[in-house]
Amino acid sequence: MTPMLDVVFIMLIFFIVTASFVNESGLDVNRPPTSDEPPPETENLNIVFRVSESNELTFEGRRIDVRAVRANVERMHAEKPEAKVIVSAHPKSKTEMFALISDQAREAGVYDVSLSTDE
Repeated sequence: MTPMLDVVFIMLIFFIVTASFVNESGLDVNRPPTSDEPPPETENLNIVFRVSESNELTFEGRRIDVRAVRANVERMHAEKPEAKVIVSAHPKSKTEMFALISDQAREAGVYDVSLSTDE
């Protein structure tokens, strides 16, 4: 029994010594410096439309018609040229509402339209 254990230990040592260890490659991430300041309010920098479960569209707390999206986007874009349009939709709302809002925003000159869902 002892010679068998000797052979096993010798084989174990052999495999450990001859094994090639692979360095895993990865990406170097440049993290921004941390600060104690709170992050800026992104809600105020963006033009946010909300779509409810029943496909009702609201903007700045008031119900609006889809045809009024273009005028609202033009007005807000004139005030904040760097603003993006965000459609915050309920998961059960229709995709058609996002398409309509996106089309109206593009007609108003804003091409950066994002979709977020309320959960």
